[in-house]
Amino acid sequence: METLSTTCVIAGGGPAGMMLGLLLARAGVDVTVLEKHQDFLRDFRGDTVHPSTLQVMHELGYLDEFLKLPHARISRVGIDIGDQQFQFADLSHLPTACKFIAMMPQWDFLDFLAGKAKAFPNFRLLMNTEAKDLIAQGDRIAGLVATGPGGHIQIRAGLTVAADGRRSVLRDKSGLTVKDLGAPFDVLWLRLPFKPGDPVDMVGRLQAGQLFVMLYRGDYWQCALVIPKGGNDAIRAAGLSKFRARLKSIAGFAADRVDEAITDFDQVKLLTVTVNRLEQWARPGLLCIGDAAHAMSPVGGVGINLAVQDAVAAANILGPVLQKGVPKFSDLKKVQRRRDFPTKVIQGFQLLVQNRFLAPTILQSDRTPNPPWFLKLADRYAVLRRIPARFVGMGPRPEHVRLGRK
Repeated sequence: METLSTTCVIAGGGPAGMMLGLLLARAGVDVTVLEKHQDFLRDFRGDTVHPSTLQVMHELGYLDEFLKLPHARISRVGIDIGDQQFQFADLSHLPTACKFIAMMPQWDFLDFLAGKAKAFPNFRLLMNTEAKDLIAQGDRIAGLVATGPGGHIQIRAGLTVAADGRRSVLRDKSGLTVKDLGAPFDVLWLRLPFKPGDPVDMVGRLQAGQLFVMLYRGDYWQCALVIPKGGNDAIRAAGLSKFRARLKSIAGFAADRVDEAITDFDQVKLLTVTVNRLEQWARPGLLCIGDAAHAMSPVGGVGINLAVQDAVAAANILGPVLQKGVPKFSDLKKVQRRRDFPTKVIQGFQLLVQNRFLAPTILQSDRTPNPPWFLKLADRYAVLRRIPARFVGMGPRPEHVRLGRK
């Protein structure tokens, strides 16, 4: 078995893993990131880069170059309930460098981070390499075992970071306890063509017990249809024609392009929604961040951005320690103390929307619900739209880059 040694090894080349790897390498820490796929090209991943993440790119000095990549911009969020239209959030007043959400394929975001990180000689990215187990040395984690193109690899490290997603292998191996918070729905992802004259802001449609969200992506719409938990098999069993009829009933101005766009169920991808979090994010030598620490609901589209915030906080807290040696367990626990509050606040909001709004008015009813009072107020008074914009666009505790470049 090949053996490597590094100061910090990160399992998972998603937003949390790549951002943490970049920040640590930028500060002179020897870091190795593992990505189990041979590239970042996977469809229907979260593509919303929120103002909080764009602010991090600004603080790193990368923003102008980053925004040269193809992307669409969303500065206002509205929803249609039946025949009524409501404006809900306005990001144009945020105290950030970018007052919009950038809709960008996640693989472009990750490729950009990887390119910046590779400029540092102390950064190593191992593609097509998957973490399989942890290396324990007494009660401390001393690295991991992975499989790569050349077989098994043993990577010894002063800090091992599990950023390998909501199905984290390392989290499962760690013995840390996961608290399942529940999710009453799943999501079907699909694409519909964009046509001249279409709006360019996010479109949400709520009608006859169905919720359909459309995200503008330049030459197409990335769409999400909310379905009851476990309802995908029943939809497929009912047949493609019935599914297309269902889409046309809720797609509004895009209904006329459903038949040409959806010719097979292979064009429809299931996102199994999970909401959970670790009771304890770390054990000696091991830290979990991003979805490995807290799987988020798609409500608000904040998953990427919360993962990035975890990475920035971890770099700020642990970077100075790693520059000198091996972090103590007490150092690792500081990351959770920093990020536990925003995680619980956002998940609490998501659960409120899921359980008090989505479940009773969409998933268990075929009627169009009455618009909630807060939506009516936000539509009537523009200043109130700044509140959800700040909550979603920046989060309860936005992080800033404190770890300097070495």
